[in-house]
Amino acid sequence: MSLDKTSVKNNFIRHIIDEDISNNKNAGRVATRFPPEPNGYLHIGHAKSIVLNFGLAQDYQGTCNLRFDDTNPHKENSEFVDAIKEDVHWLGYDWGERLYFASDYFEKLYQFAVELIEKGKAYVCDLDAEQTRLYRGTLTEPGKESPYRQRSIDENLDLFQRMRKGEFADGERVLRAKIDMASSNMNMRDPTLYRIRHGVVHHQTGISWCIYPMYDFTHPISDALENISHSLCTLEFADHRPLYDWILDNISIACHPQQIEFSRLNLQYTVVSKRKLTKLVEEKVVDGWDDPRMPTIAGLRRRGYTPAAIREFCHRIGITKVENSVEIEMLESAVRDDLNSNAMRRMVVLDPLKVIISNYPEDKTEQLQAANHPQNEAMGKREIYFSKVLYIDRSDFREQANKKYKRLITGGEVRLRNAYVIRCDTVIKDEQGEIVALHCSYDPDTLGKNPQGRKVRGVIHWVCATHCVDITVRLYDRLFTHPSPDDSDDDNLYRSRLNPDSLHILTTCVAEKSLLNSQSGEHFQFEREGYFCRDKDDQNTPVFNRTVTLRDTWAKIEKK
Repeated sequence: MSLDKTSVKNNFIRHIIDEDISNNKNAGRVATRFPPEPNGYLHIGHAKSIVLNFGLAQDYQGTCNLRFDDTNPHKENSEFVDAIKEDVHWLGYDWGERLYFASDYFEKLYQFAVELIEKGKAYVCDLDAEQTRLYRGTLTEPGKESPYRQRSIDENLDLFQRMRKGEFADGERVLRAKIDMASSNMNMRDPTLYRIRHGVVHHQTGISWCIYPMYDFTHPISDALENISHSLCTLEFADHRPLYDWILDNISIACHPQQIEFSRLNLQYTVVSKRKLTKLVEEKVVDGWDDPRMPTIAGLRRRGYTPAAIREFCHRIGITKVENSVEIEMLESAVRDDLNSNAMRRMVVLDPLKVIISNYPEDKTEQLQAANHPQNEAMGKREIYFSKVLYIDRSDFREQANKKYKRLITGGEVRLRNAYVIRCDTVIKDEQGEIVALHCSYDPDTLGKNPQGRKVRGVIHWVCATHCVDITVRLYDRLFTHPSPDDSDDDNLYRSRLNPDSLHILTTCVAEKSLLNSQSGEHFQFEREGYFCRDKDDQNTPVFNRTVTLRDTWAKIEKK
């Protein structure tokens, strides 16, 4: 698998790489990395970075590392590590032997910090968090130097060693870079390089360390240690690039990767803030990280999205330096296109209404054939059954309707898909006046054909009552009703935009019996209903999750 060059020909990162290769920069090597922090599950925004980093490496016959930036043990754990590896593999990429953890470099990182101290470029600071904030200044006012900034090299070395030994409490001291407190870039105002963290067990290093390096210190050194040529990250790290370069310029390391920023994925009706996604999980607004309403890769997979559809979506939106908001219809369109070509068709009745064929023999059952895909003969055919009692969807019948209603009415005719033409003769109601059954008659001469001059109102799907299976169907919709639910840090506002109708569970559905033998994760088009995927957690009754409707229903809603 490789990137479709025609879809990314205007990718500015490709232009940079092409120029670097022509100038023999990095000896013509292309080495990228995907560096997630294991503090949550990957989401659709990460998919853009995965497709970019792994795809470019494949396209240029280079390498791409999977590296976990695991420097904050308070929020990280092995569950997230395992989930991230599974997601990257599922998307179609493999890192081979190039699996790394930033924690692999903790000793080297510590020694590089010692080097900065020895060069007079780092110091141990005793200011607390609030004091540090006040000393830092503002965007319009320069910061003030810490009163501990002029400590001697020997004192800083001693204090840093004692920090490592665990002699100080959390927050009592930090190691800071000595750069420029008057810099217009706030990231260069003596940023913190190390902080103290007691009482946590790191998922890789256990309790070996009680000081942990900051991301901005760890990241460039990890890139350099791995001989990365192009360090690709999103635009919010553009202001961090001077610090990235400063660190590498001031330690004894041969490799100096080039940091290149691109715009992050802002997808409408979606939240990709890890903090907010974590709250949704912790507060049980959703049923875990892989809830099919979540924008996580695990959630999309469980909902029925395919790796090919997600990769294609990432190709369609492209790579730019301009922040924009991507319509969620682009993602839904990509999965519709994929499933329309590859999903087998089945008939499922979501809201069953019994139909009794009055002129059909009681003891007869016919085996009919239906195509698994109307445009792909190679996908073969399946057997369906026809008998005296059938089910149709309740929405496919009205006692009376105008000519625009193309389904069954009293005295009217419709074709049952892949079967016969039927006419509704009698409507059966219960004591409350609710319709409980229809008595219909069928025309045995209409199997697979329409007699000349005969018009029927439409074609509807159905299921044979004697050869069906009960299933549960989950109708998922967008988790938020607002196109920009994440445009505020106000958690109350973001919660108020949750869609109360994001999930409907239907427990009385009936389906072709063949669905009983389907596998977890298998995709189908339920004819006239949408695309569905068998869930992984069904028990006695098969459960199917709606991936996406056949058409964009929200476009009509938003126009009203």
